[in-house]
Amino acid sequence: MTYPMWSFEDKAALNGYKYIAGVDEAGRGPLAGPVVSAAVILPRSFSCPGLTDSKQLTPLKREKFYSVIMEEAVAAATAIATPEEIDTINILQASLLSMKRAVDRLLVTPDYLLVDGIFTIKGGSMVQEPIVHGDEISISIAAASVLAKVTRDAMMYEFHLQYPCYGFDRHKGYPTRVHKEAIVTHGPSPIHRKTFRGVKEFIN
Repeated sequence: MTYPMWSFEDKAALNGYKYIAGVDEAGRGPLAGPVVSAAVILPRSFSCPGLTDSKQLTPLKREKFYSVIMEEAVAAATAIATPEEIDTINILQASLLSMKRAVDRLLVTPDYLLVDGIFTIKGGSMVQEPIVHGDEISISIAAASVLAKVTRDAMMYEFHLQYPCYGFDRHKGYPTRVHKEAIVTHGPSPIHRKTFRGVKEFIN
C-alpha cells in the first residue's frame, strides 16, 4: 500500500496480524446522551479516498462513508455507555467501556487493535496500539470514527423527538449556548449527564 492512512495497518500486517481493528468513540464532550464507540476491521482492498476524522467531514459525507464502510467491512460493530454509566464511572472509563463493548461485538475476533487516543482497552487479550489523533492518520480508526459519529447523531435525533425543548437534533447534546439556556429553562432531562458542569447545578 502507498496510501499513508494505511501505514499503521501495514505495519501490523507485516508483523503477522490478520484482523486489525480500528476503534474510536464519539460523544465525550456533550452534556447529554451516551458515549458511542465503534470497532471496524477493513479488508486490505478497501479504498475510500477522503475518509478521515468524522469531525472534519460534513454530515452528507459521513453518511456516504458510513454506507461504504458498512457494506465493505470485514466486521463492524457499535456500542454505547449510558449517561448513568458515565455519571457512575466517569467519562473516560465509560468511553473505554463502550470501546470494549464494540470490540466484543465484532463477529470476527481481531488480533490487533488500533485505538484512538492514549489509552488501551482493559480486558482485551489482543495486542493494542493507542494512537494520538488516530482518526486522522489511520484508515481503520477513521472508519470507526465515522460509524460512531453517525450512530450517535441518529440516537440524538431520536432523543430530540422525546425531548424536543432541548434541540438535540441541532447540537447533539454539546454545550452550545442554546443548549445551556434550555437546561436553565427546563432543567436537566433524563438523558443529561448529571455530574457534568452545566447540568449538575440545575438538579433539584
